[in-house]
Amino acid sequence: MKIGELAAATGLATSAIRFYEQSGLLPPAQRSANGYRSYAPEALERLRFIQVAQALGFSLDSLRAGLVDRGELSPHEMHEGVLQRLDARLGEIDHMLLTLKAQRKDLLTVRERLQATWATGECLDPASVELTSQRGLAPKVPDPDRGTEPRRDRGQAPARTAVGRRGARFGREPDPFPPR
Repeated sequence: MKIGELAAATGLATSAIRFYEQSGLLPPAQRSANGYRSYAPEALERLRFIQVAQALGFSLDSLRAGLVDRGELSPHEMHEGVLQRLDARLGEIDHMLLTLKAQRKDLLTVRERLQATWATGECLDPASVELTSQRGLAPKVPDPDRGTEPRRDRGQAPARTAVGRRGARFGREPDPFPPR
């Protein structure tokens, strides 16, 4: 089967099929006399498996690890490995659902508090907001290895530096060679 036929059968772009082949997810295609890739019928099954697994949220790295091990395992061991990966993915989804529920609760609470403070003509003090979704995060503390700059928790945006009209940061000399 040529790459165009495989692409039409799966709905994938030919570049995606070549990528899967180069990254080890798809066995290398045989080359015909004219240099065209010629895929075995198993390639269609493998690509459909990859599509389903990606739709279920599996990363290409986890797929690669599972596909590489297949040749060395008995069918029973392969089945157990698949079930373990499915159970692990279910655990990840359960964790994401809990996180999303906590964030939703926090959003509703902040929305209600904003409406209540705005109704009195005041602004909500961000320091007074306690989020349930952040209770597990470590507070910002000075990092002894980096001076007085606080550590950033994972997921927190880096501190931004104000940039003036000419590109110079406030408190510093203007750039002698500004970009054109």
